[in-house]
Amino acid sequence: MSLEMLQPIAVELSICGGAIVLLLVDMYLPDGARKHLASLTALLLVVALYLSTRFDGQGAIGTVYFGSAFTQLCKRLLIVATLGAVLGGRDFIAKVAPRRQGEYYFLILMCLTGMMLLPGARDLILLIVSFELMGIPLYVLTAFVRDEASPERRLAATKQAAEASLKLYLVGAASTTVTLFGLSLLVGGAGSTRLDALLAAPATPLHIAGLLLVLGGMGFKIGAVPFHMWVPDTYQGALTPVVAFLSVAPKAAGMATLMVLSVKAVPSSIWQPALTVLAVVSMTVGNLMALPQRNVKRLLGYSGVAQIGYMLLALCVGGSYALAMLLFYLCGYVVTNLGTFLVVHAVADREGDDSLDGLSGLARRSPWLGLSLLMFLLSLAGIPFVIGFWSKLYLFMAVYQAGQGWLVVVGAVLAVVGLFYYLQVARAAYMVAPAKPQPLQVEPWLAVMIVVCLLLVTGLGAYPGPLLEVCQQAADALLLGR
Repeated sequence: MSLEMLQPIAVELSICGGAIVLLLVDMYLPDGARKHLASLTALLLVVALYLSTRFDGQGAIGTVYFGSAFTQLCKRLLIVATLGAVLGGRDFIAKVAPRRQGEYYFLILMCLTGMMLLPGARDLILLIVSFELMGIPLYVLTAFVRDEASPERRLAATKQAAEASLKLYLVGAASTTVTLFGLSLLVGGAGSTRLDALLAAPATPLHIAGLLLVLGGMGFKIGAVPFHMWVPDTYQGALTPVVAFLSVAPKAAGMATLMVLSVKAVPSSIWQPALTVLAVVSMTVGNLMALPQRNVKRLLGYSGVAQIGYMLLALCVGGSYALAMLLFYLCGYVVTNLGTFLVVHAVADREGDDSLDGLSGLARRSPWLGLSLLMFLLSLAGIPFVIGFWSKLYLFMAVYQAGQGWLVVVGAVLAVVGLFYYLQVARAAYMVAPAKPQPLQVEPWLAVMIVVCLLLVTGLGAYPGPLLEVCQQAADALLLGR
């Protein structure tokens, strides 16, 4: 295989190679110099983002991988999400895990490599390998704990992180088992591991069962109901910078994979009824279960389940416009949810309280942080005129134009329900007296990333046109390409 043939995955190779070099460098660095590993990781991600503009990513590697405008958009979105999580947690990771920074950033980069391969995968073997490359580092990242000075606090933190990691691992292992069993049925019926062969295979009972099992396995990955059990507990137990990464990047990769499977491997008559059920149930359960939550990370976990339900609406109807609006929704969700968790991280990990009480009086202690949180919450709720408003509006328009008006009604009603728990968080930040009146200090890089997310949420809300055009081109490339 020539180097020119590897051009479609040049960015992935650069990140994978950089991760290995970073781990080797970490082996020989003195303890005091490990604080620079975050900067090296961020530099590598910036270089990878630049390379994604220099290499158009077009082309194919046999029948296994196909690059297009769709894969390029997904790669850039994943790199931006990872860069935000790395810089947002930079100072915190250096403080709580000073000797383990190398392995932390190595795991994030390897996870990113797996995620970036998923949108272009056109073979089931590459699909599964990429999913496992994405998933296995997440089990370890979730188990990361603070280097607490107190043995009692370290034991409590270790138990909490171990529980979060174990639940994620058990659900991840179960989802892999279900997915592999479903794929074995599909491959046995089609006689090939290529996605286009699956699309042409006859719809026998075993083939349909295989497709539904694969959908169930994908449901575990993205946290759709009834495969969402791991989400709230894992979000609550893991370090908040890890949750900020876990809540956006793997879900974006999972939704991109579902888009590929829906277009390239699954007849719409088989999968769309099941997707409709998953969408309605996820929106309902996610919004209703978020209402009584007092822990902000658990609340946002259930909020993420509901957001996945909204995204699945676009897959229910399919078509170029609906897929483009799904990509637009995904872009808005990534920057909004990342910014929300970074604000929670700025408060909770400094105060040691990630409940609503911990956010009390945030607007008085740090007005700009309170404003940022409010804008992110408004975006998640779909209130004008931030990017979340346009995301929901355009997605509902796509569903309505496809003749599924009842789904729009259900989604709109549940969006109103979601507004109640988002306003609970805003009420705590603005209308409750602070338990600690002193101003809240935020680490420099964390503050920078919160501001960047805020500018993206408001800027794209004021001028969404260019992003909409890019998303439409990406959706057309997915539908018309290989």
